[in-house]
Amino acid sequence: MPAHSGVNVTSTRQERAIENRVAIVTGASRGIGRAIAERIAKDGRLVVGVARSADNLAETGAAIQAAGGRFEARGCDVGDATALAAMVEDVAEKHGRLDILVNNAGITKDGLLMRMSDADFDDVIRVNLKSAFVACRAASRPMMKGRFGRIVNVGSVSGLMGNAGQANYAAAKAGLVGMTKSIARELGSKGITSNVVAPGFIETDMTAVLPPQVKEAALPNIPLKRFGTPNDIAAAIGWLTGEDGGYVTGQVIVVDGGMAM
Repeated sequence: MPAHSGVNVTSTRQERAIENRVAIVTGASRGIGRAIAERIAKDGRLVVGVARSADNLAETGAAIQAAGGRFEARGCDVGDATALAAMVEDVAEKHGRLDILVNNAGITKDGLLMRMSDADFDDVIRVNLKSAFVACRAASRPMMKGRFGRIVNVGSVSGLMGNAGQANYAAAKAGLVGMTKSIARELGSKGITSNVVAPGFIETDMTAVLPPQVKEAALPNIPLKRFGTPNDIAAAIGWLTGEDGGYVTGQVIVVDGGMAM
């Protein structure tokens, strides 16, 4: 191409690379996961949304496609390590790459320590922590091959400060922090970042069913005097998975209105 053409070839190639990027978002059927999927799609990436049933992703997919984005639905139980690893590998093989992984899927099985069963503890660790490990491990190979990757694990302020009745959940989210930092150290030289976004009290379907007295007790502890929205979390993840967040790794970004400060 002639030098006087006025076209920046390097810039054009970078733009094409960004457009071709593929992202996996688990737990994308509602709430925070859906907001994350919509934000990443808005930024020009192909989003592969994951939920237990692909049918549950219909609304997410419709919203993204109506806005001009690209979306692919995948049904997968993230608690099934074999199925999860196979799904991640299949996405990378189908599209020839995998650039972004957001581990958002999670469950709660709250209960006081003395009454919490081994099964409830193990289930939360398996879905909230081990699934992230399995997905990160499967994603690491195609990311290293492409020498680019953005891993974001969705944690919680409960994993930073603890919460009565959530020994299992807090343990899983605290485990994400250590695992994420270890991944950041291992994969940083390959152009892969690894971070945690830790939400505080966010208005979702899960929090909507909480008793009014629980919400009333939480609000005074939030300096910004409001609960967060899924879009608040999605904005942070959009930044971390975008071009501007490329020099941030091994960090915990707390999005909680100051609650855990």
